[in-house]
Amino acid sequence: MKAFTDARDDRTPDEIWVLEHPPVYTLGLAGKTEHLLRSDLPIPVVRTDRGGQVTYHGPGQLVVYPLIDFKRMHIGVRELVRRLEQTVIDTLAEYDIRANGDVDAPGVYVAGAKVASLGLRIKNGAVYHGLSLNVDMDLTPFGWINPCGYPDLRVTQLKDLGVSDSVQQVADRLLPHLERQLTV
Repeated sequence: MKAFTDARDDRTPDEIWVLEHPPVYTLGLAGKTEHLLRSDLPIPVVRTDRGGQVTYHGPGQLVVYPLIDFKRMHIGVRELVRRLEQTVIDTLAEYDIRANGDVDAPGVYVAGAKVASLGLRIKNGAVYHGLSLNVDMDLTPFGWINPCGYPDLRVTQLKDLGVSDSVQQVADRLLPHLERQLTV
């Protein structure tokens, strides 16, 4: 994704990458190791160049990387973050789940528990990294960190909210919302 972004020019079409990661913790540019609560983590920790603190990625989590030319959108970073959050909120509404963003702590929450995280990097007007939505995964590794740098932040997933769809089925619902938010 970084190589794709570095090679972009004004004519490069935008891409959206959809995937699941093997178990990994990622520390953003502001990531502090004090938010890793165990010294013997059984999962690799990787420093990344995205914004934010520490998060966990693993099987059963939908990860979406909108590799887009931010300059073409003519909006600010906060607006982009709000649009990515709204993508998840609109997707969850299809499952009759009420969700919200938080201006002070980017991401999407259901009843105060984080269900989706955001971490972006903007370089030369292009966006990479993106969002992760917990679908049906082992949440245990979140207990070994302060998710997004917040002690005692509760984390949830769609399975625990009554959704039995697979990661691919959730992606199929989410992508039209994302495309709409990126072209508004």
